[in-house]
Amino acid sequence: MAAAIEISGLTKRYGVGDAAVDALKGVDMIVQPGEVVGLIGPSGSGKSTLLKCLGAVIEPTSGRMALAGEAIYDNGWRVSDLRALRRDRIGFVFQAPHLIPFLDVTDNVALLPMLAGMSNARARDRAREMLVALDVGHRAQARVPQLSGGEQQRVAIARALVNQPPIILADEPTAPLDSERALAVVRILNEMATRFSTAIIVVTHDEKIIPTFQRIYHIRDGRTYEEAGQGRAA
Repeated sequence: MAAAIEISGLTKRYGVGDAAVDALKGVDMIVQPGEVVGLIGPSGSGKSTLLKCLGAVIEPTSGRMALAGEAIYDNGWRVSDLRALRRDRIGFVFQAPHLIPFLDVTDNVALLPMLAGMSNARARDRAREMLVALDVGHRAQARVPQLSGGEQQRVAIARALVNQPPIILADEPTAPLDSERALAVVRILNEMATRFSTAIIVVTHDEKIIPTFQRIYHIRDGRTYEEAGQGRAA
């Protein structure tokens, strides 16, 4: 089986000439289907730049990125529709849930498959299925302001998973949560990764969740260094 994510020799340079800054200097990374990997490093080390490149938000300068064995970037984009790539093959979870406050929970999750062309009824059915899987099915008709912080983050994870993308990029997903809720979110990510064979990269400064990762990539000065993690959240 092909790796879900394979990055080799990835570089990103901002600016030109004397003002140029090399944010990534040859990043290598492999993440398998069903694996949750931590990405940690100090501010300015290149974490956000790497996630933006992998999420097709910004264009790398050189190198290669492949999803499920298919090159999406090889010294230039190899896909014609980056918006469709982000919509259909990459899920995003952020530090803030970024839910739409005037929609109910079901429609927040159903919006993405609707945009992908799914019928409204089927999209809402799939959204409700995902909400049940994440133990927030009972909040399906609630508005965002009625949810706790932990519930909002679960809804955000449901939204990221609803199109069943092969990868999810999570940027500081536990930062606003207390220890109990943070560990609950990590457990959910691990469960969903196993259930849907989704590869998940979690960028974090949250020391309490770092021991839950099976593998960890440190990023320093634009380069990655792999180490074994301690396992999954209990």
